[in-house]
Amino acid sequence: MVDFWLPRIITNEANLERFLKIVDSPYNGITMCSGSLGCASFNDYIKMVRKFGKMGRIHFAHLRNVKSLDNNSFMETAHYSVCGSLDMVEILKAYKEIGFTGYVRPDHGRMIWDEQGKPGYGLYDRALGAMYLLGIWETLTKIK
Repeated sequence: MVDFWLPRIITNEANLERFLKIVDSPYNGITMCSGSLGCASFNDYIKMVRKFGKMGRIHFAHLRNVKSLDNNSFMETAHYSVCGSLDMVEILKAYKEIGFTGYVRPDHGRMIWDEQGKPGYGLYDRALGAMYLLGIWETLTKIK
């Protein structure tokens, strides 16, 4: 798999398992990125969250939405579930189920509202994403 024409070595559940077994320690953890792993149709991101989360090996979460395209590529979208191919509510439910207490970052942001800056790091879009994710999380914590 290539992202922005850069090869990646950890692209699926088996790669993550192998990485974690190299140094089998709770200090050897992963950053689960919904964009990087969720963009591939062969990955079940929610299943991986539950699996590696129950093992205590998710130390950090990057959350963003992506839209899978017909040519086996993807594009980053707004964080909202309706904007991409990932169900952000179900993703956050999985993190809640495993009792995740680590850091979450609304990963990447589009340039909106005439913002100027480095592509992929739009401040406004990430701020909107942070509030969207926080709203989902608050709702999940209040539902019995």
